[in-house]
Amino acid sequence: TDTRKITNIVMMGMGEPLYNTDNVIAALNVMSDGDGLALSRRRITLSTSGVVPDIARMGAETGVMLAISLHAVRDDLRDELVPLNKKSPIADLLDACRAYPGLSNARRITFEYVMLKGVNDTDADARELVRLLAGIPAKINIIPFNPWPNSPYECTEWDRIEAFADIVNRAGYASPVRTPRGRDIMAACGQLKSQSVKQTAAARKMAELEAKKLFRPIA
Repeated sequence: TDTRKITNIVMMGMGEPLYNTDNVIAALNVMSDGDGLALSRRRITLSTSGVVPDIARMGAETGVMLAISLHAVRDDLRDELVPLNKKSPIADLLDACRAYPGLSNARRITFEYVMLKGVNDTDADARELVRLLAGIPAKINIIPFNPWPNSPYECTEWDRIEAFADIVNRAGYASPVRTPRGRDIMAACGQLKSQSVKQTAAARKMAELEAKKLFRPIA
């Protein structure tokens, strides 16, 4: 069988890594240890929605790269998109980013920003993003939204995405637009949960029907 060498790791997903800080720190240190995966700490990234109290500790004890799921430049909107913001608003989150151990132009923080049509995608939003990140060595990943059935949001049109990214780029920040993958089979980022929920609901309905058959009263 062919083998592939692991070159980069990003710890992220449907669970918040910094709700499990002790175990995540232990795992990250195994990845970078010479007797573990022996990966450079610059090739390991921890992505968080912004559990501010644990960001500094995680950075100090692991030395890995940091990514922040930002997605909005106003607290009222981020409260809706990322409910954790109600505990740690944008200003507190960005203060924690500025104090992140080892932060430099060579160790930039990545900010993830998903593009939602008519929600967070205006030129004004782009300019405010630039203002908020002033003084933070950063890269901004612009992410087209991956829709799912009955989603309350839509993906921003491509020309608007490019205009948004251009404003950020001209301010001096790398702002690549991520290429969606897996949309055709509902396997893109954010779509798997909707599909699994649908399947779970279908399975529950089937179980209810089977139960009715098994326990149908005898006439």
